[in-house]
Amino acid sequence: MARDMARRGVLAVAACWFEGHRGAGTKYITPIECAGGPPFVDTPGLERFRLARKSVNALVEAVRALPDVRKNQVALFGHSRGGGAALDYVRVHTGTVRAAVLNSTGYSPEVTARASEVDVPILLMHGTADSPAGGGSPFTNVTMARAFEAALRNAGKAVEAVYYEGGGHETIFTSRTQYEDALQRMAAFLRHRLVD
Repeated sequence: MARDMARRGVLAVAACWFEGHRGAGTKYITPIECAGGPPFVDTPGLERFRLARKSVNALVEAVRALPDVRKNQVALFGHSRGGGAALDYVRVHTGTVRAAVLNSTGYSPEVTARASEVDVPILLMHGTADSPAGGGSPFTNVTMARAFEAALRNAGKAVEAVYYEGGGHETIFTSRTQYEDALQRMAAFLRHRLVD
C-alpha cells in the first residue's frame, strides 16, 4: 500500500507498531516483520491504545526525521486495530499530525463519546458488511462507524466518509476494485488536507 500511495504522489512509510503477527486478517496481507519491535498489547478496550501511544509517537517522530518528509504535513493511516491506535494518537497528540485515514476501525461507544476531542480531518472508510466473522469485532459493525461519523459531524469536525456496499473487514486487501478506490480517495484526501 505504501508503494502504491507513492505512485500517487504521496510519500508513504509502512511502519510496524507492534512485534509479530496477530489476528485473522494476517491471511489477507503480508505482515511486516518487526523483530525487536514493541510487544503486542492485547488489553481490552481503550487501554490497548493508551499503551500503544508511545510506539505510535516514536514512529511519527521517526517519520518526521526522514529526509524529504515535510514535518508539518504528516498524516496517519490505520486499518482495524491500527485505525484505533491512529485515532487515539490524533486525539491525544494534537498538532503532531495533520490528518488521519481510518479503515475498518472499531468505534466503541466510549470512542464515539470522545469524538469532539479529535482535532484533525478524518477520512473514514468502512465496509457495510464488516463483522467479527470476517476479522472485525462488534465495534467494527457499520452502524458503529456511522455513529462515530455522526458524532464527528455533530461536534463540527472535518470528516469525509465512504461506505463500501457489501465490503467486509478485510475487503480493502481482497477486492482490487475497493483497494484502487481507497488509494484514489486517500491520495486526494491527503493532498487536499496536507497542503500548507
